[in-house]
Amino acid sequence: MIGKIHMDGIPQGFDFSMVLQGQGHYYNPDFFINGEKKRIEGYCTEIITETALDWLKNKRDQTKPFCMLYHQKAPHRNWLPAPKYVNLYDLKSYELPKNFFDDYSGMGTAAKEQEMEIVRDMQWGHDMKLIVDPNGDTTNFIGDIRRMNEEQRANWMAAYESENQEFLANMPEGKELAQWKFNRYMRDYLACIKSVDDGVGELLDYLEEAGLAENTIVVYTSDQGFYLGEHGWFDKRFMYEQSLRTPLLMRYPKEIKPGTEIKNLVQNLDFAPTFLDYAGIDIPGDMQGESFRNLVSGKTDQFRDAIYYTYYEYPAVHMVKRHYGVATDRYKLMHFYYDIDEWEMYDLEKDPDEMHNVYGDPEYADVQKIMHEKLDEVRKKYGDSDENDKKYLDAYLKATRKK
Repeated sequence: MIGKIHMDGIPQGFDFSMVLQGQGHYYNPDFFINGEKKRIEGYCTEIITETALDWLKNKRDQTKPFCMLYHQKAPHRNWLPAPKYVNLYDLKSYELPKNFFDDYSGMGTAAKEQEMEIVRDMQWGHDMKLIVDPNGDTTNFIGDIRRMNEEQRANWMAAYESENQEFLANMPEGKELAQWKFNRYMRDYLACIKSVDDGVGELLDYLEEAGLAENTIVVYTSDQGFYLGEHGWFDKRFMYEQSLRTPLLMRYPKEIKPGTEIKNLVQNLDFAPTFLDYAGIDIPGDMQGESFRNLVSGKTDQFRDAIYYTYYEYPAVHMVKRHYGVATDRYKLMHFYYDIDEWEMYDLEKDPDEMHNVYGDPEYADVQKIMHEKLDEVRKKYGDSDENDKKYLDAYLKATRKK
């Protein structure tokens, strides 16, 4: 396991592990290498890729099958591009999503009361990369600057400070300010992605060169989706589409036909059973996911008809209210609870941007009834309940207080 796991302690069951401390830093990150802490000079994404390639080429037992988990930090907040990419998208301008200035009148209280709006909630330092904010105060970004070595810092200052000073001298307002913040966010985010793309390409190239491509299962995924200005937001947490949908690409020429596109509803809880299936290992009965090996190979087109979601870390960062829900290929039902009691339902075919809550609409009465039944079914299946939500939250708060 190489890269981010975002858990305390040393990963169990691996012959070699080199994992970031917590969320990790983009520049000169600290790693635990088989449990021993070490700071490595360089850019995090590149270090993780170089280490992965070195393990594949020089460290693994080449007489045996291998499993490598290659986990990048990027593009997690606060989006610091690699030294060679700090100016990559400076000449590009990105259009605001059509619902960037959403007033949430078609949604509910939870959408209105979050703290993840790009214009209102992004920090001048941590997110916008200003060393001094518009009030003349030093920002928390000074910590990132100090972490860089002299060469990295000079490169960063040359790339950012001229534009920062121009912005502060002629600070825009209203829509122009929104456009500036959104473009700073997108340029940094996509420049971070570029380094991830480079790394994935290097690993795939090695598999080809080493003659391993035909017999290696490659899975590219993430732990969630992300808002890139939709509803005016950044971050994740909500069950709305942009954060619920998660990228998943696979390559295994022996079983998966190139160009295959699967529309079925799979989830991250299906990954472990799928990997065990490919490895010829029995899947433990207490695993809640299902192997989708036969689905991607074309042996079946049958899988689950709905997915379940729950989020209970509130009140906490970004103030996304506690909620749970069920989604099918067309409809989504959510219940926001704890300090409110509100239901939302969306018709994803007619309203893919989830702008119009149809819960309580007589036209959708039959669908609403079916979705409630489906929600009860999946909650029972996964052993979730209001009591369990409280138990999980208490455990989370207890762990947070310890930290």
